[in-house]
Amino acid sequence: MCAEHCSKRRGRYGVVRSSQMKCGSCGEISERWQYIRLMDSVPLKGGRGKASMVQKCRLCSRENSIDILSNTIKPYNAEDSETFKTIVEFECRGLEPVDFQPQAGFAAEGTESRTPFSDINLQEKDWNDYDETLKASVGIYDVTHQFVKC
Repeated sequence: MCAEHCSKRRGRYGVVRSSQMKCGSCGEISERWQYIRLMDSVPLKGGRGKASMVQKCRLCSRENSIDILSNTIKPYNAEDSETFKTIVEFECRGLEPVDFQPQAGFAAEGTESRTPFSDINLQEKDWNDYDETLKASVGIYDVTHQFVKC
C-alpha cells in the first residue's frame, strides 16, 4: 500500500474484507468473494471451538475454517509506504485466502494534521481527499497485497 500524508487504521466493522478462498484439501478456489469479519464467531463442527468463517467446500464437501487472530491486527502507516507489512494474521484450518479485494470501511488519520478520514472506500485501489487543516491533498494509492504462509 502506498499512503501520502495518511495512516490507515482498521475498518470500523473490525476487519471486514472481501477475499477468495481455496480449499486446502482439494484446491478448489471459490468463485464468489467471501467476507471475513472479526466480529463473526461461528461454532466449529463437533464443538471444537469457533472461527471467523466456516465454509463447506462445494467440490469435496470438507468443512474448513479460517479465524482472524485479533491480537495480530496492526495499522499500516505512512512510514510503511511502498513496503509490504503484516497487518493481520489468520489461523487457517483448511481454508486459505488467495485473493483480496479491499472495500469500504477503512479509516485514516492525517500524519501531520491528525485530521480523521472515515469510511474510506479502497475498492478502486486508490483514495484521495482534501485535508482542510493541512490545506493539502491526501491519499492512499496503488493498494496491493500478498499472503504469506507461516
